[in-house]
Amino acid sequence: MSSTEDQVKLEKVNNKIISEFSKTLEMFSLNKSEAQLFVTLYLHEAPMTLDQMKDALGKSKTAMSYAIRRLQEFNLVERVWQKGVRKDLYEAREDLYKKFMKTYVNRWLESLNLQINNLADIQDDLDNYPNEQKQLIEHKIHEAISFHRSLEQVFSKIKKNDFL
Repeated sequence: MSSTEDQVKLEKVNNKIISEFSKTLEMFSLNKSEAQLFVTLYLHEAPMTLDQMKDALGKSKTAMSYAIRRLQEFNLVERVWQKGVRKDLYEAREDLYKKFMKTYVNRWLESLNLQINNLADIQDDLDNYPNEQKQLIEHKIHEAISFHRSLEQVFSKIKKNDFL
């Protein structure tokens, strides 16, 4: 088998890995481009420039720039320095499981807290409703808040465990 054939086979395997691993990462609220970029950086043996990312994924430099900023916000990639390289270089951070779980759990907790507060605000505004409607709506809001608090307890326990 020629080295060109070997390279084509290797590229197909890499594309499959990127595709499958990206699907998992999309469950953590990354969009498809962000997930594909993270997996590409994770699999790549050396830090990459935006131009290298663009070429590897066949996307625009603007799309790569946006995706890399989002990945930095999630603390999943970091900018690194290499002597003699003038362009910014990025690489995936280590401790993949812990980084994702910490980010995921914190996002859930923030979202749950916001939803609980929003539901409580709605409940406070129920004074303008007739009494029988008000009681039904208050009951439904109370159930929704209880549901969110239950989820909040689960994610808080996960956060306190050694997983993170």
